[in-house]
Amino acid sequence: MAYYDFLNIIFAPLLKLPVLWTVIILSFIVSVIIITITKYTTDQALMKKLKDDIKEYQKQIKELKTEPAKAMEVQKKAMELNMKYMMHSLKPTLITFVPIILIFGWMSSTFAYESIKPNSEFSVSIFFDKNTNGNAEIIVPEGVKLIGDKIKKIENDKARWTLEGDEGEHILEFVYNNEKQQKSVLITNNGKYIEPTKKTNGIIKLIQIDYKPRKIMNLFGWKLGWLGTYIIFSIIFTMGLRKVMKVY
Repeated sequence: MAYYDFLNIIFAPLLKLPVLWTVIILSFIVSVIIITITKYTTDQALMKKLKDDIKEYQKQIKELKTEPAKAMEVQKKAMELNMKYMMHSLKPTLITFVPIILIFGWMSSTFAYESIKPNSEFSVSIFFDKNTNGNAEIIVPEGVKLIGDKIKKIENDKARWTLEGDEGEHILEFVYNNEKQQKSVLITNNGKYIEPTKKTNGIIKLIQIDYKPRKIMNLFGWKLGWLGTYIIFSIIFTMGLRKVMKVY
């Protein structure tokens, strides 16, 4: 897509860094954008007052544990203020929604998977309509080596092949009866990859390159991909920026 190419140009310097640092920096940039827009598109005096009043009501609710009727009345007031706070927060959310979604889409297409390295084994699968039987065939171009048989029996509406190949973009072809479908695969050392799945309208419903998910951070034994890493640092940066910039 055109905007992916545009973002590739904009973020080109970041792509030279290790993926972990790229994701951390992007989470900081996005957090700055969101907090800055929030600060200047909302009435911060009003937002502070609403937040303080909500905290006060929450305090009162705790103190009224032995008086449920009064606690319910206070809780109702707190909910009304909370709804008002959320409505005022809606404007910056609407402003930032589209650009953030575009950045997320670009990050997913850039950081979600490990690239397929030259002469390394990888697999490709095709999925069929329910209760499809018979055999499917793969036709590989020059530069791609098939490991195993080119004709596979369809089992559980799926057929799968193992391949390896030279560096470059290659077009794989799949044949089932009179139907033919194609899918590109990129083999490279530079960390890039092509969209792993392709939906089709025939009996072959989906073609999938089985890329390995990319793990970029180890958090106490929990291996995180780009999204988990982004969320953690985004929370940290957002909390810190709110305090520094006094955004409520």
